[in-house]
Amino acid sequence: MVRPDNRYSRFISWLKVLLPVGALALLSTMFLISKSVDPTTSLSYARVNLEELTGEQRIDSPRFSSVTADGAAITFEANSAVPDPDQANLFTAKVLAARIETPDGGAVDINAATAVINGASNRVDLAGGVTLVTSTDYHITTDQLSTAMDSTHAATNGPVTADGPMGHLTAGQAEITREGEDSDTYLLVFKDGVKLIYQPQTEGEEQ
Repeated sequence: MVRPDNRYSRFISWLKVLLPVGALALLSTMFLISKSVDPTTSLSYARVNLEELTGEQRIDSPRFSSVTADGAAITFEANSAVPDPDQANLFTAKVLAARIETPDGGAVDINAATAVINGASNRVDLAGGVTLVTSTDYHITTDQLSTAMDSTHAATNGPVTADGPMGHLTAGQAEITREGEDSDTYLLVFKDGVKLIYQPQTEGEEQ
């Protein structure tokens, strides 16, 4: 009866020695594995990602609205806009839509593939297939258009084609402007070699 107790006591004594040693061995293995990771490599990846993020500044779905000095409401919306890294208040926008509502109740909707918005000069230069639709039912297409943000004025930078109540016309330029400084009337003017194919409305068509 004495020997089994001695064996059990010896077994417990060995466990008291082996378990702490095994724990130390596991801890040392963990430290060895952690030392195998190069912290400088992880840091370099972090720096690269940060540079990519800061180098691709972009504003998603920007919207700008204002009221001009003559009382017209202007709104601009775009899918995205990227600021110019070298010039403040200069943005390049993609898929831009603009709307001009004049005090006399008229409106013009403008769409373009790209636009350069210059906040310093209060000017927007649109390009890439510009279309204009007026509340007087004129549909105008042109390659480039410049419009102001602080006054009611927009002008194409080249030829235009248009379809409206009077028919189909082409011109060297189209312009939307105020009739006079004290006037509440706004005009859509076609100029520079205007050619009109008159298509009068027939009976039964909406006037």
